[in-house]
Amino acid sequence: MKVDLFYELAVPAHLGRPESQVYLETLEEIELADRLGFHGVWVVEHHFMKEYSHSSAPEIFLAAASQRTRNLRLGHAVVVLPYNHPLRVAERVAALDILSSGRMEVGIGRGFSPREYQIFGSDMADSRHHLQEGLDILRQAGGGPFSHRGKIYHFDAIDILPKPIQQPYPPLWAAAVSPQTFQWAARERIGVLSGPFKPWFLIRQDLKSYKNAWKAGGHAIRPGENGQFAMTIGCLCLESRAEAKQWAEGFTWYYQRLLDQTRPVLAQMRQSYEYYHRLGFLEPLLRRGLSLSLLERMGMVVVGDPAHCREKLARYAAAGVDRILLALGAGMVPSEMVCRSMQLLATEVLPTLGPVPKKKN
Repeated sequence: MKVDLFYELAVPAHLGRPESQVYLETLEEIELADRLGFHGVWVVEHHFMKEYSHSSAPEIFLAAASQRTRNLRLGHAVVVLPYNHPLRVAERVAALDILSSGRMEVGIGRGFSPREYQIFGSDMADSRHHLQEGLDILRQAGGGPFSHRGKIYHFDAIDILPKPIQQPYPPLWAAAVSPQTFQWAARERIGVLSGPFKPWFLIRQDLKSYKNAWKAGGHAIRPGENGQFAMTIGCLCLESRAEAKQWAEGFTWYYQRLLDQTRPVLAQMRQSYEYYHRLGFLEPLLRRGLSLSLLERMGMVVVGDPAHCREKLARYAAAGVDRILLALGAGMVPSEMVCRSMQLLATEVLPTLGPVPKKKN
């Protein structure tokens, strides 16, 4: 299992860190992660979500990160296609792939914010068409001139410039929450980024469904192929488990706001996960406040000393998770604490989960 980092660029008012500090310290953390041998880093795209996420221009942030790193894979998690024209996305991704010497990975998704849809002038009812047509366009953008005729986009003989280094295109992933999206991603033979606000027992079901659907298509998952399953969790690893838990109490702020943002999506999941709906899981989650202990029981965070983190992260690897995206500190602890945690993970946890990638000279 490969271990990546995940950033929302949260700017909680009560912590007193201005946006500029969050941006610069995050770049320093990413630079350290590159030296320590982490596999990759992912940055989200959100708009108008004050405090929770100030990452509205991730491609610019990733361009900066590309110049401060040499080994980390750089992931955009995710480009919201209903309000990003896929031809513009293809141009930006190719430029980033060149700047990073071929290290870009691209997540695509439909988004979930009605406000974003309204402001950017897109119809949420067309979101699946945007996703499918956008994927079809991105897959062709690395080659020569091509045409497209769909419900949303129409053009002839467009030649996208520049061209990405990775051919035929940088690895593609889909943000997935509903069971139908996991099935779709398997049929399209792209990786999945499992939605962060889901407990482990639901994600484990999605993991099995995705890999079974991939194999049902007549193809085994081969090394190097993008039939990969990734999931995101909050994490803090310190020498003392008690100290880690004390600092991680702030995680509840982050996850509560994540829940507030994804509440409409979770409510819709009740039909898709009818079995768990009957068990009474989703209603209490939608109603009650969160606690660190609840998040731990649900497998949504890993907090503790290196031995505890090794044990908890190993279960995801054993279940077949290909990538774990760690929201280290979840934007709720000082940067020096994140760096401490990163160093402990690199020396005492990562070597037990898989091979550390070779560094470029």
